[in-house]
Amino acid sequence: MIVGTAGHIDHGKTALLQALTGQAGDQRQEERARGMTIDLGYRYAALGEGAGLTGFIDVPGHERFIHNMLAGAHGIDLVLLVVAADDGVMPQTREHLAIIELLGIAQMLVAISKCDRVEPARLAQVQAQVSELLAAGPYAQARQFPLSSVSGQGIEDLRQALLHSQAQVQRRSAHGGFRLAVDRVFAVTGAGVVVTGTALAGRVTAGDTLALGKAGRAVRVRGLHAQNQAALVAEAGQRVALNIAAERLAVEQVRRGDWLVPQWLHAPSVRVDIVLQLLPGETRALEHFSAVHVHLGTQDVTARVALLEGQSLVAGQRMFAQLLLNAPLQAVHGDRLVLRDQRAQRTLGGGRVLDPFAPSRKRRSEERLRQLQVLEAADALEDALPGLLASAPGGLDPQRLEHQFNRLRDTWQLPQDVKVVDTRQGPLLFAESQWQSLKDQLLQAMARFHEQEPDQLGPDRDRLRRFAALPLDRPAFVSALAQLLDAGALASSGPWLHLPEHQVQLSEADSALWARLLPRLLEGRYDPPWVRALAAEEACTEADVRLLLRKLARLGLVHQVVRDLFYPQATLGRMAELLLAQASATSIVQVAAFRDMLGIGRKRSVQILEYFDRLGLTRRVGEQRHVRADNALAQQHAGH
Repeated sequence: MIVGTAGHIDHGKTALLQALTGQAGDQRQEERARGMTIDLGYRYAALGEGAGLTGFIDVPGHERFIHNMLAGAHGIDLVLLVVAADDGVMPQTREHLAIIELLGIAQMLVAISKCDRVEPARLAQVQAQVSELLAAGPYAQARQFPLSSVSGQGIEDLRQALLHSQAQVQRRSAHGGFRLAVDRVFAVTGAGVVVTGTALAGRVTAGDTLALGKAGRAVRVRGLHAQNQAALVAEAGQRVALNIAAERLAVEQVRRGDWLVPQWLHAPSVRVDIVLQLLPGETRALEHFSAVHVHLGTQDVTARVALLEGQSLVAGQRMFAQLLLNAPLQAVHGDRLVLRDQRAQRTLGGGRVLDPFAPSRKRRSEERLRQLQVLEAADALEDALPGLLASAPGGLDPQRLEHQFNRLRDTWQLPQDVKVVDTRQGPLLFAESQWQSLKDQLLQAMARFHEQEPDQLGPDRDRLRRFAALPLDRPAFVSALAQLLDAGALASSGPWLHLPEHQVQLSEADSALWARLLPRLLEGRYDPPWVRALAAEEACTEADVRLLLRKLARLGLVHQVVRDLFYPQATLGRMAELLLAQASATSIVQVAAFRDMLGIGRKRSVQILEYFDRLGLTRRVGEQRHVRADNALAQQHAGH
């Protein structure tokens, strides 16, 4: 169990821990000189015979050091709220309590300290104050223990209560990647750099490699301590000290606020969607795009708050919000955070991380707000997945979900109706019915295209994607298309896609014009007339002739070798046969010999050969051109 103190300055937090543990702690010289706690203090003690070590975190009570208190408050199992009997409830008592509630710490015990300094009537008055303070919140039933750290009065009762609470602590899950927010770093002679923190998830073993800080620098765990004892393995819920090593790693390169996580989990972000609650005691509404300090783990980052459901948030209310951070933050779904004002003088509120990879666009859309509602209601990935799929028409990225929920895919329990679709850029998750609906919409779009463009064979894939306007990124669209082609629901003719039963229907005018053009193209043999010549002979526009010949090219009846120069299929086939005959002995194509066979100029011969390259009949290597042995026409010619 990890126990953390809370309370106003000079209310006896440090003295109480010394009385409980028998340890003076690790006070710094400045703290001893000033008689106050400035930074976090740590102790470990067994509360009873046979009990395991309990970790104690002592936090400063002065308002100037709230940022240090926040760094120590994350990950604790029980908070020990200390209220001095002579002072009673004070400002930092209230602020610390607000922070504890925002962090969702499960258990609280209250120590009414310095009871030896007051009369019974005053003690009763302070206990009533504390009861009133806690009445409206989650700690209304917290037990109060009047005590004195000097005389020892009440210390044993508190110790027994802590032992009882230790048995009630819910063990943190060791599943997922190891997460540790660094709260202290120092060097040990002969060992090197040591970092400490509370393990929030997973487990770590000596020899593991972890990613450190924003840059994700790879460090190796040379050794470790868990709950202040040498160990081979440490896991969530323990205070952990890690001896880490990397090339030229120095203490100055590691700081409080850095995270240690597995390399697969390292994914810091600068946009985080949260559910935000403003404290009831706030006198002013929080306005859209206000500047704040964000405290998560031991990290303190400045940010702007983009409210997603209005322009302001009033005291005591909740709202979805997006944090636009000025430095990357390592977070996962469910993490608790606290917001303080721009000058870091008061706590405004806090919330829970819903999505650490928040979108920059459409963040207020109905679809996005539905996703946030699902994430707010869900504790586990499996709980959120059906709702997320329903509001994600373009599918879900499983790698992003791994980072978001700190769960590797091999631990997921996917619903039966979830389909994994492989794409060129990685897998995507869809509901089975959703994926089938997308493919049906694609076929319907193709049918509409044929109705609107009956004289075209079909669109290419990019035109079909624009025409269908499905909510799919290109990799997912290509995968849907591939499945339809494999199933025979769609067909392709070269680059053109169409329904299997579709045939191009030329208009009467186009059919008549083609009947007149074909003889002229065939008569031209290896040097057919250009589009402008055909248009002049037919007394029509070049655009009309060009459009018709391009339609016929899609049907495979003509071939466009260069712009405005078309060869009929029969002519091109004859030229291919001549080429194969000429190259049959060595498979090397001689441009000059091919030119002489056709009786045309060298430039035109090269243009035709380059077209054969594009068709895959030939391949140019350096200054030579070879017939491709794997070409179907070449294999057929070899068979003769």
